[in-house]
Amino acid sequence: MIPYGHQSIDESDIAAVVEVLRSDYLTQGPVIERFEAALCDVTGAKYAVAVASGTAALHAAAHVAGLGPGDLVVTSPLSFAASANAARYVGADVAFVDIDPATLNVDLEQVPRSVDGLIAVHYAGLPVDLAALESAGRRPRIVIEDAAHAIGAVTPDGLVGNCAHSDLCCFSFHPVKTVTTGEGGAITTNSAKLADALRRFRHHGIERDVGDPAWRYDIGELGWNYRLTDIAAALGASQLERLDAFLKAREAIADRYRAAFKDDERVLLPPSPPHGTRHGLHLFPIRVGHRDEIYEHLRGAGIGVQVHYVPTYRFSSFSAAAEPYSAFPETERAFSTLLSLPMYVNLSLPEQRSVIDELRCALDSQTLS
Repeated sequence: MIPYGHQSIDESDIAAVVEVLRSDYLTQGPVIERFEAALCDVTGAKYAVAVASGTAALHAAAHVAGLGPGDLVVTSPLSFAASANAARYVGADVAFVDIDPATLNVDLEQVPRSVDGLIAVHYAGLPVDLAALESAGRRPRIVIEDAAHAIGAVTPDGLVGNCAHSDLCCFSFHPVKTVTTGEGGAITTNSAKLADALRRFRHHGIERDVGDPAWRYDIGELGWNYRLTDIAAALGASQLERLDAFLKAREAIADRYRAAFKDDERVLLPPSPPHGTRHGLHLFPIRVGHRDEIYEHLRGAGIGVQVHYVPTYRFSSFSAAAEPYSAFPETERAFSTLLSLPMYVNLSLPEQRSVIDELRCALDSQTLS
């Protein structure tokens, strides 16, 4: 089976992990700070705080931003449920805003002026134009970027993660992402206060006073065990050294898909990044008619395509907050046609040709039926 996503691990990654395994610290050691410093380098943010997962990053960001009961947070329904759950974890209400059909990102013009927070998802790795929201004078009190798909992406205001138009930015390092730590995540911010709060939150809310005995500490607030291990951080730091190479490899794969289907009216290709923007290319989601039949054809041929995503409001756990599906026409239209093609660094040319050939075969079978 050719999967839709897969990690790329080389000998330098293995050596970095082995070095930690032979060291004195497997967690809460010096490699965490090294990884966080590398994240600052590749995002342009002043601070980075590593945590156990992308979901933990979103939870921590919502908490330290002060979102909570009585607040309304909006996000895109075309994302993994963690984007919306971040608001619910802190007791805030969540609502959804329909997507822009051109970008598949949240339609910023539909973001109500009255909301307290926005979790802006950079779908597939294409950055949301948060500058437009700010220039229109419609920025919510709190803006959190969900950049789980977008490490290395660039906007006209610089690297995603520099928080040029947000308070915090969250990343995921799951194995299908461009950079992996196995499981892991991180939050970037330019606020020293928020960074300190994030560090406490990931470590049970523990606070220590300079000058006190090493054993003395206080727990001044509710916190969680959201720490990332040094083992995972070592892998992440090693991977970040190849981030640009990873992105170039993904861009080459995307270019080949585009060349193969640019004249095929049966395939709607994902949007290209506008001038001054670099796509993170976590996913390569096309849109096709007869999506379910084509999905089954490709799966039967050993091509591990996927659907990203079932709109969050369709899940039963969101039924109390969800509006009728008809309230999100563009999301529904996209959902019925979306299909993510394999996109990962080690996808070989023969494998990609197989994907292209089988997709053409699937399209032809539907055209003739």
